[in-house]
Amino acid sequence: MEKREFVASLVAGGCAGMCVDLTLFPLDTIKTRLQSQQGFYKAGGFRGIYAGVPSAAVGSFPNAAAFFVTYECTKSLLGTGGALAAPHAAPVTHMLAASLGEIVACLIRVPTEVIKQRTQASPSSTTYQILLATLREEGVRGLYRGFGSTVLREIPFSLVQFPLWEYLKTLWSWRQGHTLYSWQAAVCGAFAGAVAAFVTTPLDVAKTRIMLAKAGSTTASGNIPVVLYDVWKSRGLTGLFAGSIPRMTFISVGGFIFLGTYEKVRRTLL
Repeated sequence: MEKREFVASLVAGGCAGMCVDLTLFPLDTIKTRLQSQQGFYKAGGFRGIYAGVPSAAVGSFPNAAAFFVTYECTKSLLGTGGALAAPHAAPVTHMLAASLGEIVACLIRVPTEVIKQRTQASPSSTTYQILLATLREEGVRGLYRGFGSTVLREIPFSLVQFPLWEYLKTLWSWRQGHTLYSWQAAVCGAFAGAVAAFVTTPLDVAKTRIMLAKAGSTTASGNIPVVLYDVWKSRGLTGLFAGSIPRMTFISVGGFIFLGTYEKVRRTLL
């Protein structure tokens, strides 16, 4: 991967992350409160809808930049030779690249997500107060609570979203006989994001419960099957798919903004 392409992916990814996180923050707050253990209204309802936004603002640029740099570098490496260079192996290349990108991005994403979600579920506290309380009670490890569940949510999500996005772009491009415009790539991103969001909602519910649980509780230990079973037992299928509509809306519109902005900025820089 050339230096110019590396810089383009870094800047375009960061800009895309900032755009989507700050634009759609209220929907993310509603989704978090719908999934929280105490219930929507006790977690704040529609009050303080921008609670936790400083955490999202700080983490969104480096998080998205890390993902796209890893994604493009891995795609470039896997596509230069060997079995994965063949056109029919493209979905496997995209799956591997997206999975690795998510693991790297989660090193930045999880601490900001922990602070953001705890602030969203406790709107009377500021981001700074939540950060200090987390460090005081749990140390740095507390910032990475839910790392495993986040990775286990993001990888299946990316395994669906990115190969579907790349496939839709290729199909549309082939049908019209030229490279897609940025808005067309964004439409493909919106559809792929909505499908991936719905499929992975139960994993997102588990991740939210683990991040919001009291330190030392069974839920806080991060055992995903146990958390999902508890949700199933107490709230059934509805509980497992709690927040699926705002999540699908958020990720569909987010996919449009995120992947559209990424394509536009990257092409401009190249």
